[in-house]
Amino acid sequence: MPPTFRTRSAWRPMLGLVLLSAATLAAATESDDTAACRSQPATGAPQLHLRIDNDLLGGRDEGYSNGALFTLVSANLTSFTDDDCLPGFVRQLNRGLRWLQPRQAEQRNLVLDAGQAILTPGDNQRSDPIPEDRPYAAVLAAALSYQGRSGPLLETSTLLLGWVGPSARGEEVQRLVHRITGSRRFNGWRNQLRDEPVLQLQREWARRGPASDDAGSDRAGWDTVARLGASLGTLNTGALAGAQWRWGTRLPDDFGSVPTWAGSLGTAPARQPGAWRRPGWAGHVFAGTDLRWVAHDLTLDGNVFHRSQSVQRRPFVGEVSYGLVLQNGPWRLALARYHRSHEFEGQRQRPVFGSIVLSRAL
Repeated sequence: MPPTFRTRSAWRPMLGLVLLSAATLAAATESDDTAACRSQPATGAPQLHLRIDNDLLGGRDEGYSNGALFTLVSANLTSFTDDDCLPGFVRQLNRGLRWLQPRQAEQRNLVLDAGQAILTPGDNQRSDPIPEDRPYAAVLAAALSYQGRSGPLLETSTLLLGWVGPSARGEEVQRLVHRITGSRRFNGWRNQLRDEPVLQLQREWARRGPASDDAGSDRAGWDTVARLGASLGTLNTGALAGAQWRWGTRLPDDFGSVPTWAGSLGTAPARQPGAWRRPGWAGHVFAGTDLRWVAHDLTLDGNVFHRSQSVQRRPFVGEVSYGLVLQNGPWRLALARYHRSHEFEGQRQRPVFGSIVLSRAL
């Protein structure tokens, strides 16, 4: 029988990956502290984002139960391989990943995502496997993304590494959250997906526009963002098409508010330095829709390298989102809600969950 990884030693590779990536991007964001970076025009502002998802914000307690995502975005870079703002070992790493980077771009950014996702069936009382419902699953992962922007176009390439199974500590985190919120306890975690690594490659293309003449000004205006994406890996494989409409004052010069697509939190820094530091309040509302073609989903199809519980997933999944974004100086708060179509045959309720995202320009 393959060994499990419930011991603390299982955390060390993932923790090392997260810390190494964080150090990499932290070094990349220190552009104002070096003479070489100070000499570069319009370096933009690095950004930090903390996102919390929970189905209780949607009035449910099943399916995508809880998620936490930490995102760090570098300042604008002149090059992924030769920019003096990056330490030498990062430039060397980027030279080995040239194939993943956008070829042509006016603006370049490195993005780190690190987070956890927890998924559970609907019946919290049963301790045996539930064949007609999704398996218990927890995923712990870190993703490194290369963004390249040219005017209204953004291209993003993402490499995701992580772990699914007991070592992702979904049971412990859910019990802590439910203890804090006073929610019911789920009894079937011993049936969760087994330990194994996950690997995924992802590409996305986004376009901002059309927009009203007032978009980005102190007067109310509107804009639109369209995107296409594809992923290949053991976590999920498929494609996505989506669009978002936004209306409000000082609409951010980015590529969408709180989409549920790794590496695309709308985090490309504005092209003008100081754009995130304007005093006073600004805000906007947004609504969007996504359509996904799902060829593989580990959390529904079960383990790739082990025998495990699974359900019959649906090949197409639609989603509608809406929310509110408020900003004051370098701080931004986003509130969103998502309504998703059935993801597998026999699913009792359509998934509904909410998100809270707190962001700051550094």
